Amino acid sequence: MSGLSGPVHLADPLAVAEPEPVAGCDVCGALARQRARARAAGDRSKATDCTVEMRRHPHRKATS
Repeated sequence: MSGLSGPVHLADPLAVAEPEPVAGCDVCGALARQRARARAAGDRSKATDCTVEMRRHPHRKATS
C-alpha cells in the first residue's frame, strides 16, 4: 500500500480580487494605467506584473 493521500485542491489565483489603485497615489495610478494598456495589448504577463507591484506597493498609515 502506498502512502498517498487524497487529491490536492489548489485555489484559483484568478479568483482573488485585483487590487484597486489607492486614491491619490501616483504610483498606484501609473501601475493601473500600465495594467490597462497591457491588457488592451493582450500582454497578460505585463498585466500580472503590474498587479503584483500594486499589491506589494507600501502605503503608510496616517499617524495622529
